Amino acid sequence: MKDFSMFDIVGPNMIGPSSSHTAGACRLGKVAHKIAGGSIKEVTFLLHGSFGKTYRGHGTDKALLGGILGFDPDDERIKYAFQLAEKEGISFEFIEKDLGDVHPNTAKIIIQKKDDNCIEILGSSIGGGNIVVTEINGLELEFTGEYVTLIISHIDKPGVIAKVSSILAEYHVNIAFMRVYRHGKGQKAFMIIETDDAIEEKAVKDIKCVDEVANAYLVSIKS
Repeated sequence: MKDFSMFDIVGPNMIGPSSSHTAGACRLGKVAHKIAGGSIKEVTFLLHGSFGKTYRGHGTDKALLGGILGFDPDDERIKYAFQLAEKEGISFEFIEKDLGDVHPNTAKIIIQKKDDNCIEILGSSIGGGNIVVTEINGLELEFTGEYVTLIISHIDKPGVIAKVSSILAEYHVNIAFMRVYRHGKGQKAFMIIETDDAIEEKAVKDIKCVDEVANAYLVSIKS
């Protein structure tokens, strides 16, 4: 049986009436913001189940967009997310969509960057402001953002994990959990590393210099 913390029962500090529909939605948007790394041109939100039915009334739309802008769930600017996104030149659209056998509060976030790169993220708000991300760019994976999370896009080759682990050890970072998800042997993969410690930006830059690494994203979303 899962132990519930006071945070799970009471929920987080937030703007809006529902932790699932606003705090969790904002955190999903913020994960997408972190992975996109700025320079966002347009974003489409495909909203499943309860998200799709009630996103206007519960403020889910503003919360998701606020996350895309990098806001935390308790940021007062979420109320003005539409205007602020337009000011930054970001176009946005919300579409009710059946995403299949997923949690009722699920969104697929499709980001088009100014360099025409496209990023797709699938995630769910599972209650109390908590989230789980289950897919990035079509690859199934799983992380929650409860820990400092390092997401590494790389080619599946021998020695990559050792190189990354060695760099983190140099910066005295303790790894709590590590999982690798791949399309197939020798193909594109994601390494998800959750740590007990903060990770310096310099460490992330060093990891990006590893030959087999395409990119690395540092995600820390708990406010």
